[in-house]
Amino acid sequence: MRLADKVAIVTGGAGGIGRGIVRAFVKEGAEVLFVDIDDDAGAALEKELGGAGKFLNADISKEENASAIVAAALEEFGKVDVLVNNAHASRQAPLLETTQEMLDLSFGTGFYPTFWLMKAAHAQLAANQGSVINFASGAGIEGQATQASYAAAKEAIRAISRVAANEWAADNVNVNIISPLAATEGVKAYIEANPGIEEVLLAKTPLHRFGDPESDIGRVAVFLASADASYMTGQTLMVDGGSIKLR
Repeated sequence: MRLADKVAIVTGGAGGIGRGIVRAFVKEGAEVLFVDIDDDAGAALEKELGGAGKFLNADISKEENASAIVAAALEEFGKVDVLVNNAHASRQAPLLETTQEMLDLSFGTGFYPTFWLMKAAHAQLAANQGSVINFASGAGIEGQATQASYAAAKEAIRAISRVAANEWAADNVNVNIISPLAATEGVKAYIEANPGIEEVLLAKTPLHRFGDPESDIGRVAVFLASADASYMTGQTLMVDGGSIKLR
């Protein structure tokens, strides 16, 4: 198995893309501490995974919890090889209607926790020649309308990921980014609330479907966490059915 003897931390791991990554990691032999604030979903996934998955209810928007999350992984599994910063919350609004509160929500649940957890986990990642997987979005890459706070935070995450890729190469820690398009609960709710938007989105996607959180997004995360990706760092992987092609 590609992730045998590896230990991962996954934020936002009880649902959506995070849950898909947790499942994909465990199937490839990893042990995973997954962080979320949904007790019911977290407990259900922990039961499903058996001893390979441990749920931790922690608010990642509080800086002091970053070191506590790493400590919990060490207590449960003894080390940290992979950090997956997946969790992120935001609200949509046109640019002129975007408020400081919206910016604070997006940066406070996305950018800052990514930054804090990378710092908190660095010593373990360096000791184990580990991997960081962060998340971008087409909203930031393309500058999608009504996505000002989310787009700004996602592009900030890409920026610090590239900085870390340069600085942490000397520690044999690779840092890469996934920009996904997947059929998560949030995407499904967005489609239901906006009739006709599914056809618009799929018309721009050459593969004409949304990705599966586990078999599509999770499998790419497995690759990035494995030895197969040891010569990749600082890269944004568009796991979006071809809807955006970076140049």
